[in-house]
Formats: sequence, C-alpha cells, structure tokens
Amino acid sequence: MPFPNTPSSERIHIGFFGMRNAGKSSLVNAVAGQELALVSPIKGTTADPVKKAMELLPLGPVVLVDTPGMDDVGPLGELRANKALQSLNYMDVAIVTIDASEGIREPDRKLINLLEEKSIPFLIAYNKADLPQNRSGASGKETAMQEADRKETKDGANQNAIYVSAKTKQNIHELKERIASLAKGTENQKRIVADLLQPGDIVVLVTPIDSSAPKGRLILPQQQTIRDILDAGAIATVCREHELPHTLSALHEKPKLVITDSQAFGQVSRNTPAEIPLTSFSILFARYKGSLTTVVEGAAQLNRLRDGDITLISEGCTHHRQCGDIGTVKLPAWIRKYTQKELRFAFTSGTEFPEDLSDCSLVIHCGGCMLTEREMQYRLRHAAGCHIPITNYGIAIAQMHGILERSLEPFPEALRILKR
Repeated sequence: MPFPNTPSSERIHIGFFGMRNAGKSSLVNAVAGQELALVSPIKGTTADPVKKAMELLPLGPVVLVDTPGMDDVGPLGELRANKALQSLNYMDVAIVTIDASEGIREPDRKLINLLEEKSIPFLIAYNKADLPQNRSGASGKETAMQEADRKETKDGANQNAIYVSAKTKQNIHELKERIASLAKGTENQKRIVADLLQPGDIVVLVTPIDSSAPKGRLILPQQQTIRDILDAGAIATVCREHELPHTLSALHEKPKLVITDSQAFGQVSRNTPAEIPLTSFSILFARYKGSLTTVVEGAAQLNRLRDGDITLISEGCTHHRQCGDIGTVKLPAWIRKYTQKELRFAFTSGTEFPEDLSDCSLVIHCGGCMLTEREMQYRLRHAAGCHIPITNYGIAIAQMHGILERSLEPFPEALRILKR
C-alpha cells in the first residue's frame, strides 16, 4: 500500500554518509531503484543534503538523504561537510558508505565514532565491492566481495557491515532488508492524543482561521490530531474560536477534551467550562515529539527575564510571514506585556538552530510538527547542554494567560513538575 501523503516529519529519515566519491549518490539510486541523486566522478558533486520522500519496501514511507562528502576541502568544502554533519540531528538511520576498493579510512572512523556518540543506528556499506582492492595485503586482482567471501573482514566482523555494488546491484536487496531492520526500532510509538481517549469520546478542536492560516486546508498538527482522534474511535468536532460557545451548547454530551490553537488560548479558556479539560496542539506535540516536562520547567524563565535579555523564538518550518504572524509578532508582544521588560528577540526557522546559545536567556520553540522526533529531541538536549531554559509556544502562552495549570490537567506528571 503506498503512503504518498505521509508527512516528512513522520517518515523515517535514512542518510547516506561518507567520503567524496565513495558512491553515496549511486547507492542512494540503487536503493531507491530510480535516479534520485546526481552521479558524477567529480569529487564534491553533492553540495547540500538532497532529500527524497518515497516508499521503501519492506519498511514503508521514508526519506532518503544523500549528503556531501565528509572529507570535502576548502572554505566551501568545509561548509558542505558541516551541512552533512548538521543533518545527523534529524537522521533516524545512517548508512556509512565506504569505497571498498580503498577500505575504511580516518574520516570514516571519525564518522562512526560520532554516530555512536549520538546513538544513531548505522550500517557500514562497503560500496564498489566489485572493483579490485587497493588495500595492502590484497592481491590487487581479488575484489572486496571475493575477499569478504574468503575471510571475515576486520572492519565489519559483525552485523553492522555489508559489501555491496551500486553498479552491479549485488547485495542491494540485502542492504534494503538490513536498513529496514535497523529502522523499525526507531519509529515513534507515542500517540498525540489517542492514549487519553476512549471510543465514542467527543473532542472539540478549535482552529482559528485568520490571515496566517493556509488557504483551503488545516495546518499539519491539526490534521494529525484529527487523524489520531479517529484512530482512537473517538469523535472530532472542529470549530473556530468564536464559534466555540455555540458548538459546546449544541453537543448532547460534555466533550472529553477541548484542544485549541495556542494563539486563541485566552479566549478559548474563557469560553470553556472549568469542568471540561483544555489543552493546546503545541502542548500535545511537546509530549509527542519532545519532553513535556522539560518545556514546562522552561516556562518558569519567563518570570526571570531582565531588561536586555534575548529570547530566541524558533520555528521548525519555513513560511511566508504575515502581518499577524504568531512567532515574530504576537509572541514578542505578549512576552513584553507579561514581563514588563525591554527585551530583545532573535528568530530562526526551518533547519536553522544555533550551535551557540550563550547570548540567549530563553528559547521558545514551536510545536515541531515539521521536525522529526530526533531533531526535536536534539534541540531540547542542545539547549539543556548550554544551560538555556527552553519552552514552547503553547506552554509559554498558557503561562502568560494564567491558564498553564489548567492546560496541563490531562498530564499529571507535567502538572506535578509545575506545582513543585
């Protein structure tokens, strides 16, 4: 069954890494069964990570990522290599591609050490195994594949290595099977909201439609939450914020939960009876993609900000900014009003997330619906490693509207963190 509409953030990301001319692009094409990546004998052909969403059997929906060579040289080459390193932050599985005719070299070993440090599942693929070897001790006529058949290799005498040929397609099927086996253990088993529901429960979703809303569709976290509700056998009712009172009065029974877009938190809280649990999409996604307790702890920093402090507002997606944009307009205004401080703000979006956070006093992140779980987890760990508090849109807005405790009632562990 094809998965054409599976969001990129929900697909397993499989990256091909290694030195220039190890055959990464050729191997990507061989695994995909189509010409996805540009192949050339010229070193440094791949200048940026190239992504392709596809279905990879027997695994399912994936994103294959072809990366620049880790040994690229010169000022531009170093930028390319850094791009490859940055892509590790969202990679679920890595394929270390080695030119089997040359053998494993120092940049390969450094990459393997880095993958182990980051706890990224990886597989060593000795490509070009149909070519005669150049390594000392080899006959010069015997191919890497033949030597592997003749004796156990010291470089990969475990389940972590496989000899393949992108040119002859030898062992490509086996490689795909091994990738699928590695990737199955990386899938996000958490639920957005379904674990809070019983079949037949009613959930009301409040989705503001303003100038920043995409025309003709709901945004991704709203779509995914609706699907998760339906998967639980529950009933999803959708309305805009000013229609909420009529929606609640029209229901024949009390809803199990009201979920709102963060920007309407204040109005929705006023119009939702106290006995009905209330939360937001970004709070749900903090739990789904990251660590709800971490961002709850980070919200306390809003009360400690001082004049001149810098707050970094980071979004995982890139989009055209509207005049009422929540990240660059509404949040800074709410924060200034809440803190009564003269603050400074910095903004990032998409794959950008600063390595150096030393100038920041607080990071406020979006829900991360466009990011993989691994990328969101990396950003949380990185902020913690820099000793910078991090929270997210929904938590911060609930804090500033005085409704954070109420919005965390469905999540006892996070509520305990808040109250301690």
